[in-house]
Amino acid sequence: MILNRLETQKPLNNVSPSFNKSENKKTAPLKVNPDLLKSCNTTFQVTEGNKWIGVPGEIQGYAEAHRRYGKLPWATLFEPTIRLLAREGFPIPYVQGLQIPRIANTSLRKLYSDENGNLLKIGDILKFEKLADTLEMIAKQGPDVFYNGSIAEDLIHDIQQAGGTLTLQDLASYKVTVTDAWTVPLGEYQMYFPPPPAGGAILSLILNIMKGYKMNSAPITTDEKILFYHRYVETLNIARGLKKHIRDPKFTSDEVTKKFTEESFADDKRRSINDEIHDPRHYNPTLHVDSSGTTHVSVLTEDGSAVSVTSSINYIFGSMVLSPSTGIILNNQLYDFCGRADSISPGERPPSNMAPAVLKSQLKTLVIGGSGGSWITTAMASVIMNHLWFGKSLKEAIDTPVVYVDSQYEAKFELRGEKDVVDALEAKGHKIAKPYNVVNAVEKDDGGCISACSDERKKGKAAGY
Repeated sequence: MILNRLETQKPLNNVSPSFNKSENKKTAPLKVNPDLLKSCNTTFQVTEGNKWIGVPGEIQGYAEAHRRYGKLPWATLFEPTIRLLAREGFPIPYVQGLQIPRIANTSLRKLYSDENGNLLKIGDILKFEKLADTLEMIAKQGPDVFYNGSIAEDLIHDIQQAGGTLTLQDLASYKVTVTDAWTVPLGEYQMYFPPPPAGGAILSLILNIMKGYKMNSAPITTDEKILFYHRYVETLNIARGLKKHIRDPKFTSDEVTKKFTEESFADDKRRSINDEIHDPRHYNPTLHVDSSGTTHVSVLTEDGSAVSVTSSINYIFGSMVLSPSTGIILNNQLYDFCGRADSISPGERPPSNMAPAVLKSQLKTLVIGGSGGSWITTAMASVIMNHLWFGKSLKEAIDTPVVYVDSQYEAKFELRGEKDVVDALEAKGHKIAKPYNVVNAVEKDDGGCISACSDERKKGKAAGY
């Protein structure tokens, strides 16, 4: 989570903003199985189950953000969610509805079934009544009831009944980490993003490598597009090979990762890109699962405050374990260690693709982030390049077809209507498939004009007040 607080009495170009990251990510439990990573799926397919549940940190993260920057009473923040989503119910969104058949044989089935036991479908009304009760308790009693009170007791009981390893001590000892954001110059902008184990350093590396090609307009001709996408795919290959260095700095030095944000490091990597297609071993591959969960919100308020927050239980429906006492669907966050670590320490935060960011120039503020697991940094880099460098509007930049390199180092292109480009890239050795990602962003210029866009790929919509 990136929080940006601006002084409203000053014009935007004179502001010295305070950027902080309130880290609300899950952590490994104190009794984490030291042999857990031996059970990682060797084919790197999505894995659910109780053994992958990490200590939930989100409530603590939001509570710390509210303590530092909140204006409304804590309880007021929960009212719309309790009323609209849990008490009245809401129509099942298109994307979520497509995934419901996956839970047919899990503890989530009852939650997503009608009174006759039939699985709900897209558009059917869904209620989370037990979750509403939990949210009401947190609203009235504060976050401590989740970590030390009756909710904690019920949640841990359910997790242990399901075979999970979390304990009351895990919840009671969870602490939010607040640090200064990392800052990287990007042309006229300064880009602010969370330090490791978040994925912002990988995003900055991708952008710095591509920045060196000094493109100030989008490729137009077929040859220009082929060259651009080839360079971009090679950049993504390089970035993927370095993901294994993204670890919790409390347990591993972040000195190597800091180099990823330096222009000289990007320059060196750019010089290794030529016209060749290399074997994956060339990139010192990081072989981990291609994830596709997560949600993101980018916010700008009338007083100039900005929040970029990415939230996740990891994969779609997380661990597929439901806490019946609390209505909470548990995460499978520990699976993010698979392929990217040899061991897990108690209290360690898993590596992440999340890269919520705020970009500021003398004239503009851009708040941006994405969901889609492994697709996040790819999609965000595409939007930033197309918007800031190629002059496209936020909507045009977000709608631009994207490119992704998967865990097998195969490039996937969403090049709608670009058969000649796809054919040429396939001839070079790139494999073509359809990716899936979502970005949303909001921007304010020096004249006070605000633009916002949420990705249509997930049927997203921007909203104002």
